[in-house]
Amino acid sequence: MKLVFAGTPEVAVPALDALIASGRHEVAAVVTRPDAPAGRGRRLVASPVAQRAQEAGIEVLRPNRPRDPEFLERLREIGPDCCPVVAYGALLPRVALDVPAHGWVNLHFSLLPAWRGAAPVQHSIMAGDEITGASTFLIEEGLDSGPVYGTVTEEIRHTDTSGDLLTRLAFAGAGLLAATMDGIEDGTLKAVPQPNEGVTLAPKITVEDAHIDWATPALRVDRVVRGCTPAPGAWTTFRGERLKLIHVTPVPERTDLAPAQLSVGKNSVHAGTGSHAVELLWVQAQGKKPMRAADWARGVRIADGETLGG
Repeated sequence: MKLVFAGTPEVAVPALDALIASGRHEVAAVVTRPDAPAGRGRRLVASPVAQRAQEAGIEVLRPNRPRDPEFLERLREIGPDCCPVVAYGALLPRVALDVPAHGWVNLHFSLLPAWRGAAPVQHSIMAGDEITGASTFLIEEGLDSGPVYGTVTEEIRHTDTSGDLLTRLAFAGAGLLAATMDGIEDGTLKAVPQPNEGVTLAPKITVEDAHIDWATPALRVDRVVRGCTPAPGAWTTFRGERLKLIHVTPVPERTDLAPAQLSVGKNSVHAGTGSHAVELLWVQAQGKKPMRAADWARGVRIADGETLGG
């Protein structure tokens, strides 16, 4: 089939690579978000998908909005049979959805209908799910509600951050998306409507969502830290300044600390929660680089009775 691939961030690159390498399909063009400012100089930088497409000699389309007339005209000129999508980052209007004969097929990083929305991986970790996965589905105008072509499953490990899990899903999902394109082309794959039961939503994680509530149990604190790593980054405050929490681990045997109370040992930093303590392993103070929590504690000289979170 002739394909136009839509995607923007690094997590979409494995799927683009899989389609290029498949040998069965022609990736005629890539649709991605416009170049964005990055780095200290705020210079415009092409998206990871755009960079990979340019390396492969594939045409890159960067509409400000996918309803722009110039973009729609070029899409019709290319005449794709199908448009696979991975984390494109913009809503597709009906006028664009109607162009390819087989529609736009999205690779979504959850087992639909669970975790429809922008942040399925983060929410699955924060909710304590043991299993997640990826799904390919036909895009409709509803939020991730279209019929599903296929799924793959992935175990959520106890130490997984959202970055760890998303990396694994990106590669597993790449194979799923390529297989979905094969099945659509040869007519062996039919999309199945999603069930009405089991729908959960995964809106974008806000900075406030990543703010640690020390009155919650240690397991919840750990899940929020892992779910918000690397972005937007779990945080608390110390002496009125923000402190980013990069890695913590529950300490079930430590039950003597009040919520948010700090206890510093020779090579350890413990913080109380609503259940037992967690050990702070890696933190990042405001304006500083990430560091081991024990090194941070030595530098700030934590006094007896000091707490996190104000």
